[in-house]
Amino acid sequence: DMKTDLNLLLECLKYQMDCPVSQKEALITIYSICQQNSEASEYFREIGGLMFINDLAKSSVHCIVKEAALFTLGVIIESNVYCQQTLCTSALFEDLIVFLINKDSGVNLKRMSVYVILVLVSNNSNGQTYVRDTGCIGLLLQLFRTTLSASKMNLSDESSNQCYQLWSSVCSTLCACVNNPQNEDNQNICCSVFPCAKEWLESCTEPEIVRPICSFLGLTIANNSYVQKYFVSVGGLDTLAKVLIKLTHDSCVSHSSTKLAVVVTKTLDACIANDSAMGVVLTKYHTVSELLKLLANDALDTGEKVSIILTIGHCTEVCEENQCELLQNNGLPLMIQVLTESQDEELNKAATFVLQNCKQMTEQLSLKINGNSLNVNNAEELDVQVRKRSLQDYWKKAKEILHRINVIEKEHEEERVQGRVFVDGSSEDNIEASKYPEVKPADPNTYIERTYKEVPCPQLTSKLDDQVLPPSVNSSPLKNEIVNAMDPVNASTRQSEQRNTSCSVNELQMDSVLQSHSINKKTAHAQNQSVLQVGITSIFLVGLFFLPNLDQYSFYSKITNEEKNTSSTSPSHKIPDLRCIGCTAGGLFFNSRTFTKMLQGCPYQCDRHKVILEAEERYKKELHKSAVCNNSKYATYE
Repeated sequence: DMKTDLNLLLECLKYQMDCPVSQKEALITIYSICQQNSEASEYFREIGGLMFINDLAKSSVHCIVKEAALFTLGVIIESNVYCQQTLCTSALFEDLIVFLINKDSGVNLKRMSVYVILVLVSNNSNGQTYVRDTGCIGLLLQLFRTTLSASKMNLSDESSNQCYQLWSSVCSTLCACVNNPQNEDNQNICCSVFPCAKEWLESCTEPEIVRPICSFLGLTIANNSYVQKYFVSVGGLDTLAKVLIKLTHDSCVSHSSTKLAVVVTKTLDACIANDSAMGVVLTKYHTVSELLKLLANDALDTGEKVSIILTIGHCTEVCEENQCELLQNNGLPLMIQVLTESQDEELNKAATFVLQNCKQMTEQLSLKINGNSLNVNNAEELDVQVRKRSLQDYWKKAKEILHRINVIEKEHEEERVQGRVFVDGSSEDNIEASKYPEVKPADPNTYIERTYKEVPCPQLTSKLDDQVLPPSVNSSPLKNEIVNAMDPVNASTRQSEQRNTSCSVNELQMDSVLQSHSINKKTAHAQNQSVLQVGITSIFLVGLFFLPNLDQYSFYSKITNEEKNTSSTSPSHKIPDLRCIGCTAGGLFFNSRTFTKMLQGCPYQCDRHKVILEAEERYKKELHKSAVCNNSKYATYE
């Protein structure tokens, strides 16, 4: 039973006064029972054990008993708030001061005394008052200055390690004296050791030194404008910025440097959080860019990222140089990425804070670029100017788009005019040819050459890489114009039908442009040149079909004469039509697809239309191969 054990141990302490070893063992057993056990600590206080150990620590002549008694007191006080209130007296602080200033007191005894001070002032405003009124805090500051020497520090050595443990305990106790609750009086007293802390940071960047000092500085500076200004005046902020640069550079190869850099960042933030104007000091060290580098480290947890982003926010809140540095180092996209990817509310708030600073800065810069003064006292007036500037930008873009539309419409109108001129010329040629069907040109090849020079071959040019892609036969203006020349009656009907299908053809052509741009430029250009040659051959064949008066006048004259003779005979003597359907199609309208199907179904194909069908099949195969090749290379590129 716990209560029985505590009663027996207390009796052992009382009746073993001449045996320090037995007393030490009894004390160790007591703190092992009371450690993190509030009920046991409270019961031990009720039976008088707490005050007995307090008296034993003061009266015992044995050092090991004093040390064990002080440590047991600290454990019990830490476990139970009623025990803390019972022992939190000026008398106990004065007794502890005696232990600290006594030359006979060893390092371990001083360390146990500092531990008791720590638990007395932690979360206890009365303890913070007693530690100041009794002068105990002054003694702790003296220990902070003198206990440890940076030049002689060797943690592997036992005596140096004990001194470091005492110095570390002093740092923790000073932190408790100024914080939770915040005590401005104690903060003002503790700032007297800032020059010493600055020297420590300048001479040593080991985690064992930097962590305790940064914790002490951060809590002493927090929410105290007087202390913050004093720290900046002695060069403390400059020193922290230099330490951060070194640790950020080392963080690429050292995980401990990354974590230590976050600790320094928090201390920096405490210095400028209440007065962001102090962030100007950090501009010469490019602290914002260093913080962005640190933020990109994958080893950081969410809490550490929040601390870094908040520090960036305070640096950029009022300092224009830091704001520009944030934008120059791609800080804005990084904040947006954090905001969109994170689900943590605190992290999102921190990123929003930085983005708000960026918004204000970009508004000011936009006004400055356009010749407007930044000396705007009224926030509403600033907002109105920004909106007017945005409207002007929108109007400018709208005018540019309208101008481009007018240029495109003008080009289309010119193409239509050229098309009408060509159609009129072709119609006149057809009329003349019908008057003189038996007349052959002196050189048909020359005639064909001249005709192709007059008719421009439509090409699809990619603005992305200047590649010329093969024209679409079905959407070719050459075909439309020639067909209109053959059948002017149905020309307008066919043109309206072709306009309805032009949208889908243009979409296919645009897809072709996008695919060709993603492939290697050299290979794509060579392939497209081969396809272009096949496309031109196909257009030439279509021209032979749709312009019968170009090269075979005698052949069509013969067909015309036969048709006249046939029409003059009576219906009763009509001879079966064994001619090629491609030759007898007359004025009927066909496109390349329907005419091919009609020819394929004709059992009496002439040699000329057989050649046309074979050429078309070769063209389709080449086009299919080119498309498959382009698709496969595009997939490989992706």
